[in-house]
Amino acid sequence: MSAQLSSTRTRAALRASARVSIDVLLILVMLTVALWALGRMWSVVWPLVVALFLTTLTWPLTRTLRRWGWRPAPAASVVTVLFLLVVGGILALIAVPVASQSGELTDGVVAGIQRLREWASGPPLNIGDDQIAGAFDSAVDRVQSSVGSMVSAVATGVGTVVNGVVTAVLAVFLMFFFLKDGPRFLPWLTRQLPGRLAVDVPIVAERGWNTLGAFVRSQALVGLLDAVFIGIGLWVLGIPLVLPLAVLTFVSAFVPIVGALFAGFVAVLIALVSNGPTDALIVLGIIVVVQQLEGNVFQPMIQSRGLGLHAAVILLAVTLGGSLAGIVGSLLAVPIAAIVAVAWNYVREQLTDPSAEPGETAATAATVGPEGVADREGPEADESLAGVAVPS
Repeated sequence: MSAQLSSTRTRAALRASARVSIDVLLILVMLTVALWALGRMWSVVWPLVVALFLTTLTWPLTRTLRRWGWRPAPAASVVTVLFLLVVGGILALIAVPVASQSGELTDGVVAGIQRLREWASGPPLNIGDDQIAGAFDSAVDRVQSSVGSMVSAVATGVGTVVNGVVTAVLAVFLMFFFLKDGPRFLPWLTRQLPGRLAVDVPIVAERGWNTLGAFVRSQALVGLLDAVFIGIGLWVLGIPLVLPLAVLTFVSAFVPIVGALFAGFVAVLIALVSNGPTDALIVLGIIVVVQQLEGNVFQPMIQSRGLGLHAAVILLAVTLGGSLAGIVGSLLAVPIAAIVAVAWNYVREQLTDPSAEPGETAATAATVGPEGVADREGPEADESLAGVAVPS
């Protein structure tokens, strides 16, 4: 005879499930409202995020200068100026060689188009000049019919560039103030928060800052590996502008997905117009192999060690961030996941009973009160609370 379900236990399980469902629903509503508010304030939040990334790169030098006796304002000023000089030098490494070899590149583009035309006119395509001219006229007509949409797209692109410039300028100013007054933030935050929050929030903020620094340093290391391997491949093949392409690869590594695609497209295009389609295909193969190594080996391994996250968690976070918020979501997915992990680990530390042993009985665990301290009386309770600091 089969056992019957207990109505009492069934009702208790349903009530427990209902309570958990309501709690989860409230948390989802809270997250939805927070994300909505974040989206409304994005014009301020995004420069703040960029400034934090830049500060993690420049803070070690600022900290060294302050240890040498520099005042906060001069140290932050010098580091900010050096940062702008480095950025200008990177742009010069890209722009100057390109400008000096622009004539050769132009001739290579013309020759590449001519070679492509000759290849298309032969077997197996056998595309004649009349067909090419007809396709060109059709393309011109299509462009003329979509002038309005092109104008709107250009206007949108100009607006995006202007917003990017404003964001960059604001981020540099915020970086200066973070470098100058950053160490004062946690003491100020401690004074503003009441009770237990004055202890918990600064600790989580400090751990989150260390995690963000680990992310930026690991991303820089991944970009350096990409630049070195791709640069070696371009140098072996004799592709021009090796140094600018390597620098472009390193810089674009900080922008997930689109950065790698853009740097790879530029490298393949230059290889095509300078060395021909064979070397262009080889360059494309090198880039694909390096990008696969980056996405599946370098980035998960390096970031998992620096951030304390499993490689699978990093891959899933990047995928989820890209599907939710595009490029920006992919860029912020890993640091957000790492900061969430930091907060969760701290909560677990606070909720863990330090006196609990693996073989602790249920009766002993039941004596633990809401504050995580055993409800005991007498001298033993006084001894257990002697080392507990209760924030005022």
